Amino acid sequence: DLLSRTDMVVTIKAVIASFGGKLLKLSHMATSTRCEMAFNLYLPPQAFEEPQKKIPVLIYLSGLTCTADNCSEKGFFQHGASKNGIAVLYPDTSPRGLNIPGENDSWDFGTGAGFYVDATQQPFNEVYNMYTYVKEELPNVVFQEFPELDPKRVSITGHSMGGHGALMLFLRNPGKYRSVSAFAPICNPINCPWGQKAFSGYLGEKYQDLWREYDSTELVKGWKGPLNMLIDVGTGDNFYKQGQLLPKNFEQAVTEAGVEGLCMRYQPGYDHSYYTMASFSDDHVAHAARYLL
Repeated sequence: DLLSRTDMVVTIKAVIASFGGKLLKLSHMATSTRCEMAFNLYLPPQAFEEPQKKIPVLIYLSGLTCTADNCSEKGFFQHGASKNGIAVLYPDTSPRGLNIPGENDSWDFGTGAGFYVDATQQPFNEVYNMYTYVKEELPNVVFQEFPELDPKRVSITGHSMGGHGALMLFLRNPGKYRSVSAFAPICNPINCPWGQKAFSGYLGEKYQDLWREYDSTELVKGWKGPLNMLIDVGTGDNFYKQGQLLPKNFEQAVTEAGVEGLCMRYQPGYDHSYYTMASFSDDHVAHAARYLL
C-alpha cells in the first residue's frame, strides 16, 4: 500500500481524495535550501489500479506568493491528470522560515518568490537554490520514495513566476522534460520589473550574463529542434498589460530563431488568476499527455 510505508524520508501530512486519486501533502528536509520543504504530489487512480505500470509525472511550478497548496486546491489539474493517468508534483516557491535579512520585506522577493534561480549573492546564496531544488533534489526524492513514478517521463508546466521557471528549466535542459507549457509566464524577466528586482537581489546587478542564463527569451535563441510548447496568456491580465510578462518578446525571439512548435494563445478577457488556470488546465495536461504517453 502506497501510504503505509514506514521507511520514507518524506513525511506524509495529509492524504486527500481528489478526482479518483489521492493528493498527498508532504514535506522533507532539503539540502539545497537547508530547511524543511513542503510539497504536494497527486497520484492518479491508475497508480493504485495498476501498481506495476509506471506513471509519468507533470511538474507544476507556482507563481509569486504561492505554496504547493494553491494550485492543487484551485487549478483543477487533478481532473486531467486522472483522465490521462499522470501524476502531478507541486513544489513550493522558496525556502521558508530561515529569517534571512530582507526575505520578508516585500511580496515579490524572498519568501514565496524564489524565481527558480540558484542565488549567488549574500545572504541568499547558501539557501535560495530553487533551480537545483526543482531540477534535481525534489524529483530525486520523489522518484526514490514513489517507485511507481517514471523518472524517464517528465513534463513541466507553471504559472506566472512558475511559468518563467518551467520555460527556463525546459530550455536550459534539452531532453530532460518531454514537453513544457505555461500560464501567463514571465517570458523575459531581464526586461520586466519583477525579474529585474529578483535577479538584482539573487544574482547581483552587475552580472547581466548570469541573468540571461535564466531568461527564456534569451535561451530560446539557441534552441535546436521543436519546442513542444503551449502558452496561454489572458488579454484581461493586468500584469500582461503592465509589461511584466512580455510574451510578444518571446514570440519574436522564437520567430527570429526559426524554431517551430510554439503554440501561443491569447485568451480574450481572461485574467491572471486561478479562474483562468482552472479553465485551461485540462488543455495543459492533455498537452503534456501527448508527449508523456
